[in-house]
Amino acid sequence: MRGWWQEIADLVLPADCAGCGRPGGALCERCRGALRGSGARRVKPSPVPPGLPVVHAAVDYVDEARAVLLAHKERGALRLARPLGEALAGAVRAACPGPGPGPGPGVGSRRRAGAELDRVFEARPGYGSGARPRGGPLLLVPVPSARRAVGARGHDPARRIALAAAGVLRGGGRPARVPAVLRQRRRVSDQSGLDARQRRANVMGALGAVPGSGRLLAAGPVVLVDDLMTTGASLAEAARAVTAAGGLVIGAAVVAAPLMRINRN
Repeated sequence: MRGWWQEIADLVLPADCAGCGRPGGALCERCRGALRGSGARRVKPSPVPPGLPVVHAAVDYVDEARAVLLAHKERGALRLARPLGEALAGAVRAACPGPGPGPGPGVGSRRRAGAELDRVFEARPGYGSGARPRGGPLLLVPVPSARRAVGARGHDPARRIALAAAGVLRGGGRPARVPAVLRQRRRVSDQSGLDARQRRANVMGALGAVPGSGRLLAAGPVVLVDDLMTTGASLAEAARAVTAAGGLVIGAAVVAAPLMRINRN
Protein backbone atom coordinates (compact mmCIF):
# COMPACT_ATOMS: atom_id res chain seq x y z
CA MET A 1 0.00 0.00 0.00
CA ARG A 2 2.79 2.40 0.87
CA GLY A 3 4.37 1.87 -2.55
CA TRP A 4 1.02 2.65 -4.26
CA TRP A 5 0.68 5.95 -2.39
CA GLN A 6 4.29 6.82 -3.20
CA GLU A 7 3.61 6.25 -6.89
CA ILE A 8 0.54 8.53 -6.89
CA ALA A 9 2.18 11.26 -4.81
CA ASP A 10 5.25 11.22 -7.03
CA LEU A 11 3.07 11.88 -10.07
CA VAL A 12 0.76 14.61 -8.77
CA LEU A 13 2.67 16.59 -6.15
CA PRO A 14 5.12 19.39 -7.05
CA ALA A 15 8.73 18.28 -6.79
CA ASP A 16 12.13 19.88 -6.63
CA CYS A 17 15.07 18.38 -8.50
CA ALA A 18 16.34 15.35 -6.57
CA GLY A 19 19.90 16.13 -7.60
CA CYS A 20 20.36 19.82 -6.86
CA GLY A 21 17.13 20.88 -5.12
CA ARG A 22 16.11 23.47 -7.69
CA PRO A 23 12.34 23.81 -8.21
CA GLY A 24 10.67 22.80 -11.43
CA GLY A 25 10.66 19.02 -11.64
CA ALA A 26 11.91 15.75 -10.23
CA LEU A 27 15.18 15.98 -12.19
CA CYS A 28 16.57 19.01 -14.02
CA GLU A 29 18.46 18.72 -17.29
CA ARG A 30 21.82 19.47 -15.68
CA CYS A 31 21.42 16.66 -13.16
CA ARG A 32 20.07 14.34 -15.84
CA GLY A 33 23.27 15.01 -17.76
CA ALA A 34 25.33 14.29 -14.63
CA LEU A 35 23.65 10.87 -14.43
CA ARG A 36 24.58 10.15 -18.03
CA GLY A 37 28.19 11.03 -17.24
CA SER A 38 30.95 10.75 -19.82
CA GLY A 39 30.55 7.02 -20.42
CA ALA A 40 30.59 3.91 -18.27
CA ARG A 41 33.93 2.73 -16.94
CA ARG A 42 35.24 -0.39 -15.33
CA VAL A 43 35.32 -0.18 -11.54
CA LYS A 44 37.38 -2.28 -9.18
CA PRO A 45 37.12 -2.36 -5.38
CA SER A 46 40.18 -2.88 -3.22
CA PRO A 47 40.43 -5.61 -2.12
CA VAL A 48 38.58 -7.48 -4.84
CA PRO A 49 36.27 -10.10 -3.28
CA PRO A 50 36.67 -13.65 -4.65
CA GLY A 51 34.29 -14.39 -7.50
CA LEU A 52 33.53 -10.77 -8.39
CA PRO A 53 32.91 -10.43 -12.16
CA VAL A 54 34.15 -7.43 -14.11
CA VAL A 55 32.00 -4.47 -13.04
CA HIS A 56 31.16 -1.30 -14.97
CA ALA A 57 29.64 1.82 -13.39
CA ALA A 58 27.83 4.63 -15.18
CA VAL A 59 28.98 7.43 -12.87
CA ASP A 60 30.90 8.27 -9.70
CA TYR A 61 28.92 8.12 -6.47
CA VAL A 62 29.23 11.84 -5.74
CA ASP A 63 27.17 15.03 -5.74
CA GLU A 64 24.05 14.88 -7.93
CA ALA A 65 24.30 11.16 -8.69
CA ARG A 66 24.51 10.33 -4.99
CA ALA A 67 21.53 12.58 -4.20
CA VAL A 68 19.39 11.06 -6.96
CA LEU A 69 20.17 7.48 -5.91
CA LEU A 70 19.31 8.24 -2.28
CA ALA A 71 16.09 10.02 -3.27
CA HIS A 72 14.97 6.98 -5.27
CA LYS A 73 16.12 4.39 -2.76
CA GLU A 74 15.30 5.94 0.60
CA ARG A 75 12.68 8.60 -0.12
CA GLY A 76 10.61 6.73 -2.70
CA ALA A 77 11.03 9.17 -5.60
CA LEU A 78 9.89 6.48 -8.00
CA ARG A 79 9.87 8.53 -11.19
CA LEU A 80 13.67 8.67 -10.92
CA ALA A 81 13.77 4.99 -11.90
CA ARG A 82 13.70 5.93 -15.60
CA PRO A 83 16.77 8.22 -15.68
CA LEU A 84 18.60 5.85 -13.33
CA GLY A 85 17.66 3.00 -15.68
CA GLU A 86 19.09 4.95 -18.61
CA ALA A 87 22.36 5.32 -16.71
CA LEU A 88 22.38 1.62 -15.81
CA ALA A 89 21.70 0.66 -19.43
CA GLY A 90 24.89 2.48 -20.44
CA ALA A 91 26.87 0.45 -17.90
CA VAL A 92 25.24 -2.77 -19.14
CA ARG A 93 26.27 -1.96 -22.72
CA ALA A 94 29.84 -1.49 -21.52
CA ALA A 95 29.71 -4.77 -19.59
CA CYS A 96 28.29 -6.71 -22.54
CA PRO A 97 28.96 -5.12 -25.95
CA GLY A 98 26.52 -6.38 -28.52
CA PRO A 99 24.28 -5.48 -31.44
CA GLY A 100 21.98 -2.52 -31.37
CA PRO A 101 22.41 1.25 -31.47
CA GLY A 102 23.83 3.24 -28.61
CA PRO A 103 27.21 3.91 -27.04
CA GLY A 104 29.76 1.15 -27.35
CA PRO A 105 32.36 -0.39 -29.63
CA GLY A 106 32.14 -0.31 -33.42
CA VAL A 107 30.21 -2.82 -35.48
CA GLY A 108 33.20 -5.10 -35.97
CA SER A 109 33.93 -5.17 -32.24
CA ARG A 110 30.29 -5.93 -31.42
CA ARG A 111 30.22 -8.81 -33.89
CA ARG A 112 33.42 -10.26 -32.46
CA ALA A 113 32.02 -9.94 -28.93
CA GLY A 114 28.81 -11.70 -29.96
CA ALA A 115 30.71 -14.50 -31.68
CA GLU A 116 32.93 -14.95 -28.64
CA LEU A 117 29.86 -15.12 -26.39
CA ASP A 118 28.39 -17.84 -28.62
CA ARG A 119 31.61 -19.85 -28.30
CA VAL A 120 31.55 -19.47 -24.52
CA PHE A 121 28.00 -20.82 -24.34
CA GLU A 122 28.71 -23.70 -26.70
CA ALA A 123 31.76 -24.74 -24.67
CA ARG A 124 30.01 -24.55 -21.32
CA PRO A 125 29.51 -28.00 -19.71
CA GLY A 126 25.88 -29.03 -19.51
CA TYR A 127 24.71 -26.66 -22.24
CA GLY A 128 23.37 -28.20 -25.42
CA SER A 129 23.31 -26.50 -28.78
CA GLY A 130 19.82 -25.15 -28.08
CA ALA A 131 20.63 -23.77 -24.63
CA ARG A 132 21.18 -20.25 -25.85
CA PRO A 133 18.96 -19.40 -28.82
CA ARG A 134 20.57 -17.04 -31.27
CA GLY A 135 19.23 -13.59 -30.51
CA GLY A 136 18.37 -14.72 -26.99
CA PRO A 137 17.86 -11.94 -24.46
CA LEU A 138 20.39 -10.41 -22.14
CA LEU A 139 19.36 -11.31 -18.60
CA LEU A 140 19.67 -8.48 -16.10
CA VAL A 141 19.68 -10.06 -12.65
CA PRO A 142 19.42 -7.55 -9.80
CA VAL A 143 20.90 -8.16 -6.37
CA PRO A 144 17.74 -8.73 -4.29
CA SER A 145 16.98 -6.50 -1.34
CA ALA A 146 16.08 -8.00 2.02
CA ARG A 147 12.34 -8.40 2.57
CA ARG A 148 12.34 -6.08 5.56
CA ALA A 149 14.11 -3.38 3.51
CA VAL A 150 11.57 -3.72 0.68
CA GLY A 151 8.76 -3.50 3.23
CA ALA A 152 10.23 -0.41 4.86
CA ARG A 153 10.89 1.38 1.57
CA GLY A 154 7.77 0.20 -0.22
CA HIS A 155 9.74 -0.94 -3.27
CA ASP A 156 12.86 -2.81 -4.39
CA PRO A 157 15.16 -0.10 -5.82
CA ALA A 158 17.58 -2.33 -7.73
CA ARG A 159 14.80 -4.31 -9.40
CA ARG A 160 12.88 -1.16 -10.35
CA ILE A 161 15.99 0.37 -11.94
CA ALA A 162 16.80 -2.93 -13.69
CA LEU A 163 13.32 -3.03 -15.24
CA ALA A 164 13.78 0.53 -16.50
CA ALA A 165 17.21 -0.35 -17.92
CA ALA A 166 15.79 -3.40 -19.71
CA GLY A 167 13.17 -1.16 -21.32
CA VAL A 168 15.88 1.23 -22.50
CA LEU A 169 17.92 -1.63 -23.96
CA ARG A 170 14.91 -3.08 -25.76
CA GLY A 171 14.11 0.35 -27.16
CA GLY A 172 17.64 0.43 -28.59
CA GLY A 173 17.24 -2.95 -30.26
CA ARG A 174 18.84 -5.12 -27.55
CA PRO A 175 16.51 -7.83 -26.19
CA ALA A 176 16.67 -7.82 -22.39
CA ARG A 177 14.73 -9.35 -19.50
CA VAL A 178 14.78 -9.06 -15.72
CA PRO A 179 14.08 -12.58 -14.45
CA ALA A 180 13.31 -12.97 -10.75
CA VAL A 181 15.83 -15.73 -10.05
CA LEU A 182 17.53 -14.71 -6.79
CA ARG A 183 16.19 -14.44 -3.25
CA GLN A 184 17.55 -13.92 0.23
CA ARG A 185 18.08 -17.28 1.95
CA ARG A 186 18.79 -15.79 5.36
CA ARG A 187 18.82 -12.45 7.09
CA VAL A 188 21.93 -10.33 6.85
CA SER A 189 23.06 -7.46 9.04
CA ASP A 190 23.01 -3.83 7.92
CA GLN A 191 26.08 -3.41 5.72
CA SER A 192 26.73 0.21 6.68
CA GLY A 193 29.71 0.50 8.97
CA LEU A 194 31.16 -2.88 7.96
CA ASP A 195 34.56 -3.14 6.30
CA ALA A 196 35.23 -5.24 3.19
CA ARG A 197 36.06 -8.43 5.12
CA GLN A 198 33.00 -8.08 7.36
CA ARG A 199 30.73 -7.47 4.39
CA ARG A 200 31.96 -10.61 2.65
CA ALA A 201 31.30 -12.65 5.79
CA ASN A 202 27.91 -10.99 6.22
CA VAL A 203 26.59 -11.93 2.77
CA MET A 204 28.38 -15.25 2.24
CA GLY A 205 25.76 -17.88 1.39
CA ALA A 206 22.95 -15.35 1.87
CA LEU A 207 21.56 -15.60 -1.68
CA GLY A 208 20.01 -18.55 -3.47
CA ALA A 209 18.11 -19.27 -6.66
CA VAL A 210 14.35 -19.68 -6.74
CA PRO A 211 12.89 -23.01 -7.97
CA GLY A 212 12.87 -23.20 -11.76
CA SER A 213 15.54 -20.55 -12.18
CA GLY A 214 17.80 -22.87 -14.18
CA ARG A 215 15.36 -22.82 -17.10
CA LEU A 216 15.16 -19.03 -17.00
CA LEU A 217 18.93 -18.64 -16.81
CA ALA A 218 19.47 -20.89 -19.83
CA ALA A 219 17.83 -18.29 -22.09
CA GLY A 220 20.86 -16.00 -22.30
CA PRO A 221 23.93 -14.47 -20.67
CA VAL A 222 23.61 -12.81 -17.28
CA VAL A 223 24.71 -9.32 -16.30
CA LEU A 224 24.32 -8.75 -12.58
CA VAL A 225 22.98 -5.28 -11.77
CA ASP A 226 22.64 -3.04 -8.72
CA ASP A 227 22.24 0.64 -7.98
CA LEU A 228 25.55 0.99 -6.11
CA MET A 229 28.76 -0.95 -5.57
CA THR A 230 31.00 -0.29 -2.57
CA THR A 231 33.06 -3.36 -1.62
CA GLY A 232 31.59 -5.68 -4.28
CA ALA A 233 30.64 -8.31 -1.69
CA SER A 234 26.95 -8.45 -2.67
CA LEU A 235 27.73 -8.73 -6.39
CA ALA A 236 30.25 -11.52 -5.73
CA GLU A 237 27.65 -13.43 -3.70
CA ALA A 238 25.06 -12.92 -6.44
CA ALA A 239 27.55 -14.25 -9.02
CA ARG A 240 28.09 -17.35 -6.89
CA ALA A 241 24.35 -18.00 -6.56
CA VAL A 242 23.61 -17.49 -10.27
CA THR A 243 26.51 -19.71 -11.32
CA ALA A 244 25.41 -22.44 -8.90
CA ALA A 245 21.96 -22.35 -10.53
CA GLY A 246 23.47 -22.89 -13.99
CA GLY A 247 23.61 -19.31 -15.24
CA LEU A 248 26.53 -17.80 -17.13
CA VAL A 249 27.59 -14.49 -15.57
CA ILE A 250 29.48 -12.39 -18.10
CA GLY A 251 29.76 -9.18 -16.10
CA ALA A 252 28.11 -6.76 -13.72
CA ALA A 253 26.83 -3.20 -14.04
CA VAL A 254 25.89 -0.55 -11.49
CA VAL A 255 24.64 3.00 -11.66
CA ALA A 256 27.41 4.32 -9.44
CA ALA A 257 30.52 3.43 -7.46
CA PRO A 258 32.56 5.57 -5.04
CA LEU A 259 35.08 7.84 -6.71
CA MET A 260 38.17 6.13 -5.33
CA ARG A 261 37.02 2.83 -6.80
CA ILE A 262 36.91 4.00 -10.41
CA ASN A 263 39.68 2.43 -12.46
CA ARG A 264 40.69 5.17 -14.88
CA ASN A 265 43.51 3.26 -16.58
